[in-house]
Amino acid sequence: MQRPNAAQITYGSATVVLATVALLLLSGTTTTLGVAVICAAGLLLGALVAVTMPVRERPVNTPATEGIRVPAERVGAGADTRIGS
Repeated sequence: MQRPNAAQITYGSATVVLATVALLLLSGTTTTLGVAVICAAGLLLGALVAVTMPVRERPVNTPATEGIRVPAERVGAGADTRIGS
């Protein structure tokens, strides 16, 4: 399974919050069991939205000829470049 992208995480999280708040307001439940059931339903709905959301099929463009870039050693102000000190 692929890692979820930013849009999937965003839509899933928003669905969890909005669905849970809406279900709590519409049901009017005050019991611990009722709140737990509604929270679980919101979590399942958010996961369903995140998983069923279409994924972009376009791969990330990375040139195969490009090697790993290693930064050059910094020599400049503050570096002790004197020989035989």
